[in-house]
Amino acid sequence: MKIPMASHSTKTLKAQDVGRYFLYLAGQEKKPITNKKLQKLVYYAQAWSLVLNNKKLFNEPIEAWVHGPAVRSLYVQYKKFGFEPIQEEIKSDTLKVSGQTKELLDNVWKLYGKMDAGYLEMLTHSEKPWQEAREGLQSSESSGNEISPKTMKSYYTEKLEMAQSHK
Repeated sequence: MKIPMASHSTKTLKAQDVGRYFLYLAGQEKKPITNKKLQKLVYYAQAWSLVLNNKKLFNEPIEAWVHGPAVRSLYVQYKKFGFEPIQEEIKSDTLKVSGQTKELLDNVWKLYGKMDAGYLEMLTHSEKPWQEAREGLQSSESSGNEISPKTMKSYYTEKLEMAQSHK
């Protein structure tokens, strides 16, 4: 008899689900996390899912805002915290992340979670997906331009291939 896979393992999550998992990890490690940093972590999670799993983690568009990539719905959810750390206790039994997705998010956290929001902003500003979506805009100009998932996938695939070739 074949056992069906859990439906949530193949179901597309919401950006909020990804964000809540990072907030959970931050809480476990007692590391404060701001909305700005959360946005960048969610962005990198989407990017690496496109590269490594050939699929989106969530369907909400990622926009090229002044301070870097942002998911509007996720930003609005935590806007009340401003530039302060998000104060929300996340219980493990409320998380919708498991299996391959959990492993991916754990790895994104290990790599990017130790960086502060300012550094992550600078990093995203130096990368093609954000730059391409902001093309023609002033540095302080508001924008709802979507960062192309296709560009994200090709740019980070190239970064991975370069890193692997230098081993």
